[in-house]
Amino acid sequence: MTDVIGFIGLGNMGGRMSRRILEAGRDVLGYDPNTDAAASNSTRAAANAMEVAGAADVVLLSLPDSKVVEAVVLDEAFLAALRPGSVIVDLSTAAPRSTQRIAQELAVRDVAILDAGISGGAAAADKGTLTLMVGGDVAVLARVRPVLDTFSAHVHHMGGTGAGHSTKLLNNFLNAVSLAATAEVMVAAKVAGLDLETVLEVLNRSSGVNFATINRFPNIIHGDYMTGGLSNTLMMKDVVLYVEHLRELGVASLNSAGPLASFGLARSLGYADQISNTVVDAIGDISGNVRLHDGNAS
Repeated sequence: MTDVIGFIGLGNMGGRMSRRILEAGRDVLGYDPNTDAAASNSTRAAANAMEVAGAADVVLLSLPDSKVVEAVVLDEAFLAALRPGSVIVDLSTAAPRSTQRIAQELAVRDVAILDAGISGGAAAADKGTLTLMVGGDVAVLARVRPVLDTFSAHVHHMGGTGAGHSTKLLNNFLNAVSLAATAEVMVAAKVAGLDLETVLEVLNRSSGVNFATINRFPNIIHGDYMTGGLSNTLMMKDVVLYVEHLRELGVASLNSAGPLASFGLARSLGYADQISNTVVDAIGDISGNVRLHDGNAS
């Protein structure tokens, strides 16, 4: 097998993961439609996705959604370039049913796919401490585990193909709920004249504690929006994927209205491409132009 690791999608998260692989001493051949992305990550640049497929036995994907994943992987030229016995690891947040269709197409070409949802955000990607939730053949996972270990601290095998992406959607929905709900609560606390640091201290010692109260809002109340994470558009996309997944499963989605409204509001008010933490400003905008902090957002 070749020592080259392929990486398609060198954006916010993909670029960080590819750097970790490089720092581990591996040769990474990367492709991104943004021709500056490879250079900014010190990754050896391929001319196109087909070149990556033909050069590497392990090809990692970090792409926006299933439509983009399908456009890349199911392209006839890409399929023809894939090396028999190679493995695609899809690190994107994607629809499980789409992943299963792709797996069927790849299987006839003797190519395996692992769907590996990631969690931990930009900070964990920089540190190499991401959590991975992986679907697919456990033996294939063992083969590529040394590569995954360069940017992750926890790798969980969730089951067959699609199980990783399914788990990722469930996790991201809870993340969206906690962020949107905490943003609303913190705006209310500000309007009520409460000391926000004390409010967070109380929440983090009480039943309202969640990821956003622990990790996000201690920074946001001081104007640090922690740039580098999911945008409001991508968060909205993930919630929509979750709702579609639950519809396919036949499970009622009774709590999706809140985050759909919150991140939809943020997009409509001009925060579409800003980090999803700015949802608190969107809620503040329609609540009397409230800001949690006195300085400018970073």
